Amino acid sequence: MIVPNHFENLRALHENTLDARAYYIPASTRRDDLVAHREKSDRFTSLNGTWKFRYFGSVRDLDFDFYKTEQDLSVFKDIQVPGTWQTQGYDAHQYTNIRYTFPLNPPFVPAENPCGAYVTEFEYSKNETAPLAHLNFEGVDSCFYVWLNGEYVGYSQVSHATSEFDISELVQDGTNRLAVLVLKWCDGSYLEDQDKFRMSGIFRDVYILNRPHDAVFDYFITTDIDEKTGASTINFSAAFLNDEAPVKLVLKDAEDQEIAHSELAETSENNGFSHTATFDIQDAHLWNPENPYLYTLSIEGPHEIITERVGIRTVRIERNVILLNGQPITFRGVNRHDSDPVVGPAVDYAHIKRDLEIIKQHNFNAIRSSHYPNSPYFYQMCDEYGFLVMSEADNESHGTMLQYLEDDSFENQVKHWNQLISDNPEWTEPTMDRVQLCVIREKNRPSIISWSAGNECGYGVTLEKSLAWVKEYDNTRITQYESAYYDDKRRKYDYSNIDLYSRMYPPFEDIEKYLASSPDKPFLLVEYAHSMGNGPGDFEDYFKVIDENSAMCGGFVWEWCDHAIYAGKDEHTGKDMYLYGGDHGEEIHDGNFCMDGLVYPNRTPHTGLLEYRNVYRPLRVADFNAASGHVTLKNYLDFTDAKEAIELKYFFVCDGSVVSEGTYSFESALLPHEQQTIRLDMPELTAGRCYLHIEYVLKKDLPLLPAGHFLGREEVEISTLVSTHHKALELLETNTSAPHLKVEDTANEYVIVGEGFSYTFDRNSGVFSQLTVDEKDLFTEPMNINIWRAPTDNDMYLKLKWKAAHYEQAYSRSYFSSYQPVDNGIIISCAFGVIAPTVQPIVKGTVLWHVAHDGKITAKFEAYRSPQFPVLPRFGVRLFLDKSLQQVEYFGMGPHESYVDKHQASYHDVFTASVSDLHEDYIKPQENGSHFDCDYVELSNNASKFSVASKNPFSFNASHFSQEELSTKAHNFELREENATVLCIDYAHNGIGSNSCGPEVLEAYRLNPENFTFEFTLIPSA
Repeated sequence: MIVPNHFENLRALHENTLDARAYYIPASTRRDDLVAHREKSDRFTSLNGTWKFRYFGSVRDLDFDFYKTEQDLSVFKDIQVPGTWQTQGYDAHQYTNIRYTFPLNPPFVPAENPCGAYVTEFEYSKNETAPLAHLNFEGVDSCFYVWLNGEYVGYSQVSHATSEFDISELVQDGTNRLAVLVLKWCDGSYLEDQDKFRMSGIFRDVYILNRPHDAVFDYFITTDIDEKTGASTINFSAAFLNDEAPVKLVLKDAEDQEIAHSELAETSENNGFSHTATFDIQDAHLWNPENPYLYTLSIEGPHEIITERVGIRTVRIERNVILLNGQPITFRGVNRHDSDPVVGPAVDYAHIKRDLEIIKQHNFNAIRSSHYPNSPYFYQMCDEYGFLVMSEADNESHGTMLQYLEDDSFENQVKHWNQLISDNPEWTEPTMDRVQLCVIREKNRPSIISWSAGNECGYGVTLEKSLAWVKEYDNTRITQYESAYYDDKRRKYDYSNIDLYSRMYPPFEDIEKYLASSPDKPFLLVEYAHSMGNGPGDFEDYFKVIDENSAMCGGFVWEWCDHAIYAGKDEHTGKDMYLYGGDHGEEIHDGNFCMDGLVYPNRTPHTGLLEYRNVYRPLRVADFNAASGHVTLKNYLDFTDAKEAIELKYFFVCDGSVVSEGTYSFESALLPHEQQTIRLDMPELTAGRCYLHIEYVLKKDLPLLPAGHFLGREEVEISTLVSTHHKALELLETNTSAPHLKVEDTANEYVIVGEGFSYTFDRNSGVFSQLTVDEKDLFTEPMNINIWRAPTDNDMYLKLKWKAAHYEQAYSRSYFSSYQPVDNGIIISCAFGVIAPTVQPIVKGTVLWHVAHDGKITAKFEAYRSPQFPVLPRFGVRLFLDKSLQQVEYFGMGPHESYVDKHQASYHDVFTASVSDLHEDYIKPQENGSHFDCDYVELSNNASKFSVASKNPFSFNASHFSQEELSTKAHNFELREENATVLCIDYAHNGIGSNSCGPEVLEAYRLNPENFTFEFTLIPSA
């Protein structure tokens, strides 16, 4: 092995690296464009691009000095930097959540430790004004050794942190050869057990900064605000690189007008800073996420200028409420990984900006950098675009929880999982190093209002000391660390340096219990609403808890995007193929648990993201008086007067038709968290399904949001004398003058014959096996009573109970049946059961099938669910109709899929779509595309229609995929369409929830009544 074994030595974290410092890009003159274009600095030399590369299955196989300047590189291949080697054809992808991908034996990693040898050549000319050359690596996974021109430079680790080396004595004018050896694993890998694809290599930017000897090396900017007078102070502390020199500080406002200047003055050293300056500003513009006002500070030394942006803001906790600039705030946040289906974690500025733009469009105001520091310009972008940031250290040792124990209960695991690392003094220095690298680099970013010491490590001395250091170094922000909740009681732990009580996916009763205890810390949902696949279904319920309790400071949804590997187009379907855990030949993996985002890998929104946007709309109707037209609105923004930013478009809608409409602009201020009553002109609405619809629209341009941007929608139901859609009522009317029916009665069937139609009723199953109209069969398969759905990701645990109860094998049988003529047709009476192999009947009941003379069929179910069984997935009937019935019209909740606990993004209207359009194409197929609270649905082609209507709202699903197909295929590109249009008419679905990681579906949304009734009418036509 050609390198020292630093990668298994807890005392060798870094070798020859410069001290950690604040992030900045210097230049010879002031440059305001270095956030997006830092390469425009004349002191910045990018080394990104095509490098030479060789991959070795073990570092022990690398037996030659590849870093030597005379080394022949002809056998090396090209590779892109930044990038990971797995995304460029080397090694294999592997996704795990908790589990380490290697034996749990800290600090040792497998002897067969893969590595990549990187070599690049670059041209360099020494700068006489700035003669020092500092080599920066912003992200290398997992550890790396560096050589320049054949000479050893140093070693570093911590994948998502910046490592900086002084190469001034080694770099030369002309051509230089830089060599880097990257190892797949090191002792630090035990602290990088994040829930993500595990990828290796130089995945962030590499560059050289030229610096003068008398440069400001590090600085710390803090701000103070007098909440009574509005007077503000900017405090600037600095440390020099080598030689001290005069430094002028010039502060300008957002209009580039100078408002103050100062010079550094020497002072007593504090945290390594020996020089300070202060700016006192009256009537300052304060930074907040809704108005991210930034000043520009020029740090002007004799030979370079650092251009910094400053946001004036304070954050503190008063009792159990977080205050930003003295105002209560709520985190409307999301957890975000760096993830791209093509380049993995090697995301660039444009990728991050696209993420931030979509996040901002959907009413988030906060981001947690789960679970590691992002690229430094990410935080500058959050400053500019307005996001509250919880910046998290690259620290997670969750895999220690899975050490083998004879008693592997969760409680016993918790008692042991911190002993190997987080409560082991041997790991204090590595843990503190990661926390310090996070805090020191980004300490000047106003968007960061909270430091997080890491994620899911358990708790112990390593975290105690790290958090104590954070509080001593930076007392201007709050701290968070969730795993302190897991207390194994071996000793009394110190939680005094943790400001928030953080929980992941707690049951609602746990939240209520904490809030009832008069807590001294705000409650933070650091992860909640697990967004796998079709879900989550509990955004509105979390909103209510947050809204009703001042100690609830909000939370961060898990998570932003589906993690996947793009594998090209499927040759059969033409769909993009996205792969997840287990698709790469790996033995240890966690399947599709990485597919848990609000957006697909290509950033197309899931319906869950649309749900979030509407739940967290900036205004809400608090009260509506239909008699007077008075509407009371509450402003849920934290800093913005709704009068200045939002206008209303409103519509009075009845049965899907707009009766009247208008716009409204507030005449007086509607300040944050306050209410205002306005009056709208009410039309007369007497019958039908009637609603007040309000759309909230942005009045002015904001960062990432143009004027006119849709912010959310309100729907308020208006009671009428007849509250069923008029078309549903028309469909339900029967033609009593039609000729009478004939019935052919056999042992197995009733055949009902009318004018132009013939229906076959299966006396064994209790449902119709065929409907024939004008000699055309409408069914491709018999009707069935249906309790199964293709399990959603959020049915992950519940489906085990469902399968134990054999729900997926359930079918109906008739115990007895009879028919009798009535005034308008016949009624078939049937006692039925829903049964499955080896178990007792799941549901029993009676159903009356009324076949009218004109061919309409009305079903009336009276059902009893055996209480010994788990909640039902759904209850309804399923029809396999002719596939030519492609067009769908319905009145109900749309246009997005909607369920009992997932319909906040939808509203009531008459919608039209194709059957294909109703399918939500989750990467792992599952139940999707249902529509809730419908009065009617009509499927048609150019020649015929098939309709369903009811006075009692129902749910429906129309698809070209059966639930069996959705249940058995692992990827959406594997799905094959039925030769039918599958129509499900449902009494109800069990709620969607977020139980893939979150709490169980709330009782109100469970499909577990012991007795229920269900009525609908089928209206077939040729």
